[in-house]
Amino acid sequence: MPRGADISPLSLLMGRVDAVADGAPSADTVPSGFSSLDKLLGGGFRRGDLVVLGGDVGSGKSALGLAVALRVAQLGRSTLFYSGEMMVERVLERALAIEGRARIDDLRRGTLDETTRSGVGAAAIRLRDVLPMIERVPIGGVGAIADEVRAIRGVELIVIDGLEALLPGARTGVEEEGVAVRALKQLALDAKVAIVLTAPLPHLGQRDDRRPLLDDFGALGAVKERADVVLALFRERMYDSARGIEGATELLVRKNRNGGTGYVDLYFYAQWMRFEDMLDPDR
Repeated sequence: MPRGADISPLSLLMGRVDAVADGAPSADTVPSGFSSLDKLLGGGFRRGDLVVLGGDVGSGKSALGLAVALRVAQLGRSTLFYSGEMMVERVLERALAIEGRARIDDLRRGTLDETTRSGVGAAAIRLRDVLPMIERVPIGGVGAIADEVRAIRGVELIVIDGLEALLPGARTGVEEEGVAVRALKQLALDAKVAIVLTAPLPHLGQRDDRRPLLDDFGALGAVKERADVVLALFRERMYDSARGIEGATELLVRKNRNGGTGYVDLYFYAQWMRFEDMLDPDR
């Protein structure tokens, strides 16, 4: 084969490396929209990766999952958000609360003050053409999601909230969780998408240090084994009102198959269900 016709995988890879070095965005990287996290992860999530985001009940994992979907969609990347617990209208309500810095109760009752109403209206206009595709988790779990992704084409990020919605019945347990996690990892590879899955970690209150560890994710070790990135939310104020700063949140990177671990500091505005990067706050 003539040298100029060399299109081997290594040549293609080196072409992408050179393009990124020249300032082009990485074709297989999807930024999370939180710059401190993206820096720690080498630019963001990678297509083909399974990312699991876990936290205690009330820690804000659903809000953070939705925030990531909103930010990625606003970057012009094709994004799917699946809700396991809310109707689409409720998810949209949350999106307006996050982006418009408004309380959900005020949105529902129509009791917004003039300034907040203006902010919500501006958010609605801004989001109109850059919303992620929002769906309920379909009956059929991972298999049904795979069918939808194949039909849509071009999706770069899928956020699924949460793991329990993928299980086939009320009596399912850790074995079924493991099957779902493995199937999601396979879907990420087959569809060349990044998948973010939220998972509850309800047993952290039984020890002194409630920062989630990799072993807390359970699923018969499937998360620890198959996930490429494992993120854990920790808010000290949840457990001790006398300690920590209200809203201060640690987002712990407990596993990163392609790089180092560590944590980033976020701030959670609970009244708006909004997370912000403390080192790079939103204007």
